[in-house]
Amino acid sequence: QVQLVESGGGLVQAGGSLRLSCAASGRTFSGYAMGWFRQAPGKEREFVAGITRSGNTYYADSVKGRFTISRDNSKNTGYLQMNSLKPDDTAVYYCALDETLGRLSQRTPQGGSWGQGTQVTVSS
Repeated sequence: QVQLVESGGGLVQAGGSLRLSCAASGRTFSGYAMGWFRQAPGKEREFVAGITRSGNTYYADSVKGRFTISRDNSKNTGYLQMNSLKPDDTAVYYCALDETLGRLSQRTPQGGSWGQGTQVTVSS
């Protein structure tokens, strides 16, 4: 069973930046694709960025050009650098691991392991 701990969230003004971290344990981190999701109040959980084992990346249109996903397998940690933040980016952010980006994109809140999430609030 994988354990995931997200951190790095906070309150930031529009246009600002944050860097989220996802620390994983219980699995060989390098053997899995990793993804970042977010869930705003009253909305479904959204898959916003993913990175494969080999480093290929995916971004939702809503964050493309502003967010950068990365991973450090030596530290069992993934990251999400968020720049040019907008109030619409306000949400709880979660990370997840799975075999492929395709499987990650189909993940539901009820499926697989999730951390506690980290709150990102962007003020206008």
